[in-house]
Amino acid sequence: MDLGLRGKVALVTGASRGIGRAIAESLAAEGAKLALAARDLAALEEVAEAVAARGSEAFLHRADLREAEAPQAFRDAAIAHYGRIDIVVGNAGATKRGDFLQLSEADWADGFALKFHGHVRLTRAAWPDLVASKGTLLFVIGVGGRTPGAEFTIGGSVNAALMNFTKSMADRGVADGVRVCAVNPGAIATARLQTRIRSYAAEHRLDETAAAEGLARAMGVARFGRPDEIADMITFLASDRAAYAQGALIDVDGGVTRTL
Repeated sequence: MDLGLRGKVALVTGASRGIGRAIAESLAAEGAKLALAARDLAALEEVAEAVAARGSEAFLHRADLREAEAPQAFRDAAIAHYGRIDIVVGNAGATKRGDFLQLSEADWADGFALKFHGHVRLTRAAWPDLVASKGTLLFVIGVGGRTPGAEFTIGGSVNAALMNFTKSMADRGVADGVRVCAVNPGAIATARLQTRIRSYAAEHRLDETAAAEGLARAMGVARFGRPDEIADMITFLASDRAAYAQGALIDVDGGVTRTL
């Protein structure tokens, strides 16, 4: 199925590994040109090779989007290179888990700095470009914003804020001609999840294979998701096949979210 993305310019944050890398490769396979941002330039160069193998190109930009000026600089660099922006995918951001009473002020500030404030700033920087191209703004958020948990107070709060921001910008997008949607992944098989599996294995005295199965059961899902399954949803939402999706918050979580 041709999704009509050939030649479109897509900005992807947090593109050096995991879900972000999978999104870059998925968009590249559909012919999109990519501007990729992350703190790890060496890892981005590996992604660029994978993108090239799919017949597309990637402009790389090393950035720490927690820094106030970094989102604007990323947008400016992408415009200087490609001259336009059609798609923005805000994917960067990890938050610290743990006992609320042990989480510091710095932990909270760091959690909001990248995943929320970084993407608010990138939205502000790139919005006029998306208006000009009648483009699409997409966020990768997380189901913790829908279902709170005692060990995920920072991440749940950040995710809920970003879902609210998604809906707000979708409302603005109706008038400005920009589509805005988000995907909420559940537990996806990335390096971050592997850390949780190792902790579960140590706690329950299991090997990592058994721990992964046990943790999935404890979460109420049949298995963990794959990065490419999130990437495929993002790629679909970026295309005109999803032209009537506006403000959609789509859970891709194996059924872990059971609330309405």
